[in-house]
Amino acid sequence: MKIIDLLNQKALSLSFEVFPPKTQMNFDSVKTATEEIAKLCPAFMSVTYGAGGGTSKYTLDIAKNIKELYGVPTLEHLTCVSSTKETVKQKIAEIKAAGIENVMALRGDIPPELEGADRSRWDYNHAIDLVRELKSANPDFCIGGACYPEIHPESATQKDDIMHLKEKVDAGCDFLTTQMFFDNNLLYNFLYKIREAGITVPIIPGIMPITNANQVARAIKLSGSFMPQRFKSLVDKFGSDPNAMKQAGIAYATDQIIDLYANGITNVHVYSMNKPDVAAKIQGNLSDILGK
Repeated sequence: MKIIDLLNQKALSLSFEVFPPKTQMNFDSVKTATEEIAKLCPAFMSVTYGAGGGTSKYTLDIAKNIKELYGVPTLEHLTCVSSTKETVKQKIAEIKAAGIENVMALRGDIPPELEGADRSRWDYNHAIDLVRELKSANPDFCIGGACYPEIHPESATQKDDIMHLKEKVDAGCDFLTTQMFFDNNLLYNFLYKIREAGITVPIIPGIMPITNANQVARAIKLSGSFMPQRFKSLVDKFGSDPNAMKQAGIAYATDQIIDLYANGITNVHVYSMNKPDVAAKIQGNLSDILGK
């Protein structure tokens, strides 16, 4: 099923993100974790793609397994950082052969060893290049893109960021998924601004349950996310107690999701980090709301 068709149904739903193993040695444990999440019957599951394509083979293996064994629609990530046209062409052919209809087109993080490299010689510099390639290779692909409710770390202003986002949508993105955020008002303000700019595709909010105090610094580094005082107080109070922090983090994420549903959002994407227990508890907290 194409994700855009699911979003157009306007029913409340929840989706989860998982990541592939870094090595074959870890494949079985990751496969088991992703299967446990698939058993929750989410609206769809997205499978990430390692920096520079390092885990790309496992991305497809995990996505195919979820789709074939559990019938859960999958969204395969594809990044263009340091990829050649030949590499991307091969990956697109493999995705098509696997019967996967949904692709998340991303620039991807710059690996540390490529920081400061001359990117002018790369075949792809931005996600928009990959969106165009995907649309050209298969017009039937349902293509997702990323967006930042606050601002992309490399954008000078939010106005510039939204302008580039509009270009990406016009190139062929069917929907957008947000980077993590911890204050829903940031999303609501962002939605107002992008609708004013003429971006009308569905926006899926991405929620990251912070279940470990050590995740906070990483979350800020990855996304530059604003941490509201309410969230900081939660970490200060419960961060030294792993069980309490996990419970509080799940409760905070659940509260965000309920507020999003109450304000007209129909699908929320949870960055579940291969943690079936966290995914199950969040879905359980929403069981009557979702009708599950």
